[in-house]
Amino acid sequence: MSAPRRAAVDYSVVIPTVGRPCLADCLASLGGSAGPEPREIVIVDDRPQPEPLREDLPLHVLGPLRGRATVVQTGGRGPAGARNIGWQLVTAPWVAFLDDDVRVGARWREALTRDLGEADPTVAGVQGVLDVPLPTGRRPTDWERNTAGLARAQWATADMAYRTEALKAVGGFDERFPRAFREDADLALRVLDDGWRIRRGNRLTTHPVRPAGRWASLRTQRGNADDALMLRLHGPAWWRRAAAPRGRIRRHAAVTAAGLTALVSAAAGRRWAAVLAGAGWLLGTAEFARARIAPGPRTREEVTTMLVTSALIPPLAVYHRLAGALRHRAAVPWEAGPGGGHGGGEHAGDRIGGGTA
Repeated sequence: MSAPRRAAVDYSVVIPTVGRPCLADCLASLGGSAGPEPREIVIVDDRPQPEPLREDLPLHVLGPLRGRATVVQTGGRGPAGARNIGWQLVTAPWVAFLDDDVRVGARWREALTRDLGEADPTVAGVQGVLDVPLPTGRRPTDWERNTAGLARAQWATADMAYRTEALKAVGGFDERFPRAFREDADLALRVLDDGWRIRRGNRLTTHPVRPAGRWASLRTQRGNADDALMLRLHGPAWWRRAAAPRGRIRRHAAVTAAGLTALVSAAAGRRWAAVLAGAGWLLGTAEFARARIAPGPRTREEVTTMLVTSALIPPLAVYHRLAGALRHRAAVPWEAGPGGGHGGGEHAGDRIGGGTA
């Protein structure tokens, strides 16, 4: 006698987007996936212009799921705010968050409902398995290696499902995280602190490496401000709890201090102090550049980019870390308000509704 079939779990999908071309691939993969259909699909248009045009979003590629899709507009609140708007509009007991640059597997909907059905009542979140394809025939670039780290990250909202009950209990995503960085770890830590558990599921999602310019590593240094907020909210143990790499901020600080000392000493006529500090800066910068160049393709463009950015990253990282520490020096925990969203203050936002697009 066969075992009784488990009833399908009711779920909704929330996808924040800024209208990138990759959204079409994401929606097409969702529409073509086998398994129970979501109750609703909320696509959160987070483009900053006052009146984003919903009509230019490729909803037609959802196929039979097209009628379940709703578009809401934010005016540009960032990934955390966009997801908050999205999950507060769903009516299912589970909400699956997807980034607009992923492609779900051929049987993702089936695997998702299996993952959620296997979650006991103490489980608030179930993480998907991310695959980041890297190029064959050559070594990955610095940017490609950084993106590949998503496959090892805990709680990445590229594919993460939460109980709406748990999201309401903790107030959803903290909108003081303005980028797609650390807001997922912050939410997960608050969910765990609230007494829930989070487990890893088996559903597979592909996260391609999106194109980026040569200087993308300079822009990512803004995330050091988010690390400062995490430290303020969760204490120094948060890196261990989230299994997150601590990065090189201490070495960046030492290299930056050496560079500043060399400049100040030279200006003051202290020649030997300037030489010694300059040597320290040069050695530290060279070590950083070598660590980034060695595992890469070592093309002329990649090597040049690594040399230039390895000199610029340390002071940028330190600047953003200090700016974040100053900005968030009095930050208090993000809390739930009466409706499940944030209770108030400058980061609270109104719910934005929308019709079926």
